[in-house]
Amino acid sequence: MAGSPALVMRLVASAFAVAERAGSIVRKVMHSGDLGIVEKTGASDLQTLADRLVQKSICASLSRRFPKITIIGEEDLPSEAVEEDLIESGQAGDILQKVCPAEYSDIREEELVVWVDPLDGTKEYTEAAVSLNGAAPHTWPPHTALGALRHGTALCLLDHVTVLIGIAYDGKAIAGVINQPFFNYQLGPGESLGRTLWGMLGLGAFGFELKEVPGGRRIITTTRSHSNKLVTDCVQAMEPHEVIKVGGAGNKIIQLVEGKASAYVFASPGCKKWDTCAPEALLHAVGGKLTDMRGRPYRYHADVKHMNSAGVLATLRDHQYYSSRVPESVLQGLPSD
Repeated sequence: MAGSPALVMRLVASAFAVAERAGSIVRKVMHSGDLGIVEKTGASDLQTLADRLVQKSICASLSRRFPKITIIGEEDLPSEAVEEDLIESGQAGDILQKVCPAEYSDIREEELVVWVDPLDGTKEYTEAAVSLNGAAPHTWPPHTALGALRHGTALCLLDHVTVLIGIAYDGKAIAGVINQPFFNYQLGPGESLGRTLWGMLGLGAFGFELKEVPGGRRIITTTRSHSNKLVTDCVQAMEPHEVIKVGGAGNKIIQLVEGKASAYVFASPGCKKWDTCAPEALLHAVGGKLTDMRGRPYRYHADVKHMNSAGVLATLRDHQYYSSRVPESVLQGLPSD
């Protein structure tokens, strides 16, 4: 490839490397046995040491290399020096070798907004930790081994945990990186933990095998822990053959692109822009679609409100069918913006 890679390709390559380091931080905190849990707005809205360290790592690493980009992270953290061992300066070489889509080749740093969810699925992360020892995480012995995570009945919750880095240009999610820190945990000793998926409009998506639900079955994935009547009514209106309740927006989009679900339905406020930017970019890169429950796209400008108030509807195929099945009562029950 002649010349230097386009700015956005360098940013995606950096985000990939940073996401890999973030995954290792998430595993390290789990291994330590001290999750450092604090309540943000209540017992159902938790923040762990992993949330804090990963956000610091991602924001500091990307802003050091790309000082003019806007970075918006989920966690409200004080401004402070970031330890050098949290900084990732590497880049994914295979991404740098790809040709940037022409419409993004001249983007400037100041035109990009990066949305960061350092630990999507925090609830599942903490619940899996408790299940490991049958006690509160702060009572874990410091020698707890990651190998122990490969056993137990509730540890499938680790599949729900992701790190999300979304890149937006002109208000549109154009690239996304999703790290699953505990991917392969169930396969036993000798298998490497974790994987990183990424996608970009005009290039496609990588790091997984794209599949569709066989036989045209309608399998709905929806919230595991934030349901209400609107959500339930909307899911049932889709006339699903099966409903899968899992945690994490990133995980739900992975369910779609790997053929485990045909639609992600969440007819409620709750999701934020950092939950959906990276997953939306990856989904759109393979021909899928993510909108609010009224079929309208979300925008990711630096000054937009963070809440996705009108819910989330995502599909790999047949978006119009699912959108047409949303009951009017559900639409009336949601905020209009």
